[in-house]
Amino acid sequence: MGNKRWQDLTGSQRVGIGLMGIIQLLLLGAALWDLRQRPAAEINGSKRLWTGVVFINFFGPVAYFLFGRKESGFFEKLSSVDTTLAEW
Repeated sequence: MGNKRWQDLTGSQRVGIGLMGIIQLLLLGAALWDLRQRPAAEINGSKRLWTGVVFINFFGPVAYFLFGRKESGFFEKLSSVDTTLAEW
């Protein structure tokens, strides 16, 4: 199996690669923005370390959002939505 060139890919393969690239850039931008805005006291580890980690494709930004922030508030908000829906 040889290397394929861009011209050898089907239209759906090109779209898939484009979408994955956009998702990667959005994750990277969101992680870098969050690192810039969030105080160092709210980050597990150093900002410099996490800034390097977020440049690892897909896994870096996801790891930062899951493990790099001390309190993201996501799970707390999610549980409050579940409670609100249960009461409703």
